[in-house]
Formats: sequence, C-alpha cells, structure tokens
Amino acid sequence: MSHSPGVSLWFDQIGTPTPRLPLQPSDLASRFDVVIVGAGFTGLWTALGITENSPHARILVLEKDFAGFGASGRNGGWASALFPTETHALIDLHGRDKAADLRSHMHAAVDGVGEWASRLGIDADYVKAGSTTLARSPIELSRASEHLESTRTIGLDHLEWREPHQTLNSPGALGATWTKDCARIHPAKLVRGLADALEQRGVTIREQTEVTRIRPGIIDTRVGSVKADVIIEAMEAYRSQLPGLTRMTLPLYSLMIATEPMPDSVFDDIGLAMGETFADYRRLIIYGQRTADNRIAFGGRGAPYHFGSRIKPGYDRVPRVFDRLEETLRGLFPQIGKTAISHRWGGALGIPRDWHARVYFDHSTGIGRAGGYVGDGVALSQLAGFTLADLATGSHSGRTRLPLVSDHWPKWEPEPLRWLGATAGIAGTALADRIEAKTGKPSLVGRMIDPLTGG
Repeated sequence: MSHSPGVSLWFDQIGTPTPRLPLQPSDLASRFDVVIVGAGFTGLWTALGITENSPHARILVLEKDFAGFGASGRNGGWASALFPTETHALIDLHGRDKAADLRSHMHAAVDGVGEWASRLGIDADYVKAGSTTLARSPIELSRASEHLESTRTIGLDHLEWREPHQTLNSPGALGATWTKDCARIHPAKLVRGLADALEQRGVTIREQTEVTRIRPGIIDTRVGSVKADVIIEAMEAYRSQLPGLTRMTLPLYSLMIATEPMPDSVFDDIGLAMGETFADYRRLIIYGQRTADNRIAFGGRGAPYHFGSRIKPGYDRVPRVFDRLEETLRGLFPQIGKTAISHRWGGALGIPRDWHARVYFDHSTGIGRAGGYVGDGVALSQLAGFTLADLATGSHSGRTRLPLVSDHWPKWEPEPLRWLGATAGIAGTALADRIEAKTGKPSLVGRMIDPLTGG
C-alpha cells in the first residue's frame, strides 16, 4: 500500500501544476480595482462573479502556493446543498421566509456548479446522482428518523427514505435517507479549470505570493505592497494564519483515503451508482464517493486540532486516523475485499465559532470576506462568492438579501480555551459514537458536546 506523496488523489491524477508567476514589480506599481487573497473556490467564484458584474474591472488574485492548494483541491468532491447550520436552526435565527430563501439558493447552487463548469468548458467529472446516508444501528436509525421527520415538517428540503433492500448493500444497514441535491465532482479539475477560465477573462493570478497583512486599500506581501479599491479575503482555514484574524476561523483537519480502481461488479454489488456520494448517521462525520475512474474516495474527521490554530504540512497525515478510515470503509463495504488503499491525504477546513457560514463586506473599508463552510464549501462557496461579488460591485440581487450576509463575524476564544474546546469536541464525538453503538441510546457525552460541534 503506497502513501500519496502529493497534495491529494485529485492532483496526482491531473498532475501537480507548475506555479504561475509570483507578484511582479509592475503589479506593485499598479492600483487594482479588486485584489482577492486566496485562489481556492471562494476566491475564484468571487472573481468570476465580478467579471460578470463588471467586465472591465482590474482584478488580481494572490495565492501563497498554487490555485486549489488548500481545501478546494483536497476535499471529498461533494457539491451538496448542505449548510453548516441546520434548517430548523436557520428558521429560529432568521425566520422561515429567509431560511427558505437560503435553502432555495443552496439547492440551485448544486446545479450551478455543473452549469458553470459546462459554460466555461471545464470537465470536472460532474454527475448529479444524489447522496445516501446509511443508518446501520438502532441509534443511527433513530437519528435518521428524526432527520426525515424534521425535513418533512419544515418542508424546505428534499429527503426520501430507503428500506434496506432499496439502498446500499452494507452490513447491518437498517435503511437510509437519500437526497437528490448532491453531485460528485473532481475538485482539482474544477478549481484549476476556474483559474484558467479567469485568466482568459483577463484576471491576473499570482501564485507563490504570501500575503502577510490586509488593511484598507493595501495588501502587504513578502515582496511588497499592492493597492486596491476593494480587497476580498478568501482564505478560509488559512485566514487563521494572518495577524488579527487568528480567532475568526478555527482550522480543523479532515483526512481522506482512496482505493485502487475496482471493477464495475464491485459497485454493482454495493449498489453504488456512478457519481453517487454516501455517508452514515454516526456523530463523527464520514463521507465518500465513487470516482470517475472507479475508486472509492473516502474521508472523515477525527484528526487533532493544533494549539494556536497552527497549520503545517505534517498535520495532513495522521496514520491512526488513516487506519481508522480504512477500517471503517472496509466495514461499510466488505465487497471491496483486499483492494489496496492507493492514496492518503488531508487538509484543514474552516470552522466558524457559531457554525454559520457568512459573507461579509464593509463598504467603509472596501474589505470583504466569505467562509465558515465546515467542509461543505464546493457549492456553498459559489453562492458565497457570487454574493460577495454582488456586494463588492454594488449589484443588487436576491443573493445580497440572504441571511448568509452579515456584518458580524464572531470570534473563537483565545488559547488555551480554544484548544480545550476543540479537543473536547473531537474526542467527545468519537466517545459518544462508541457509547451509543454499545447502548443503542443517545449518550450524555453527545449532549454535552453538542454546543462545541454545532449540534
């Protein structure tokens, strides 16, 4: 079994790109209409939205590594309608009408990812085959039933029940829920395709350029400062590395594995259609997809949070978590037999303090940001990016009235409280799963950690 030496399976498949030019002396001498910090999905969707609203705007995108180096090129490849805040909580926070509007835009964003990929000529392996969430124990069945009943009562989302014989062939499966609102993508193909398409529209992308500070009208980098009328910070987990922004987003690692390609007969036995994604109702999140080349790409949480919100390459690989993921995958689908695990990788995603994604724009300073996706950012980043583009260009749209837009971005606690809370949430989630698997009942531990994990 080999360990992937690269960023992810996705970049191994298309080849790690040769970085574009870093910031040039001519850039330092110029003033841009818009400078975007971060060439991931949020930054690139925002740039695309601005080119639609203001075709002649001078746009510069700055990236420390290369476009898609962060979570945008490492994720599980779900373009889903998932939002970090549950629908019932959105109603409690914003009222039914605003919650319904946001959910409608999220459903449209799933289709929007595929539509924009097609429009821009990007072959991102987009297939909208839906998503299955298995219930494999009495407690998971109870959780699935509650989810289904809540969805039916609220009436804003699409969720169907599947009996054991109607869903994926997994040992002990008691049934599953299924939603149409999810598509499989190839993350690296999409993010690199977006970057290429933006360059064709006249957007300047500078890679290998580390931003050290953001202030009104000025972006400081290791090689000099750039001036701009509008500055968009689109760094998600990595914003925690900038002075003054450490407590705005907590970087939490999610790790993934991928199998070697398998014959169609294996997937026929599992019942996993091409492009379908899957998860289950345990507390510790897992997620997977059948890839275009017949692998299973499978990930989950459980990697530690690092004191001081540190992000380092070595944190991408945690052997015990990889081993647990492999054990979990083989338990879910023993049909894969001895198929080898070919790739192991990981990356940091961004957790907001209140588990509510946001778009923020300050007209007085010209600084905006978006993020807090909790790992569900493929489609959500498109909605957030286009919303941010509307705000930055003064374009009035239905998006700018969504409860996604806020002038408040709550901060995490200072250390060591941040480390204590995050560590308790991660350890408590795993412990609650073990207790509930044995007892078949909701655990006290689970109820205690809900406030720490967005529950």
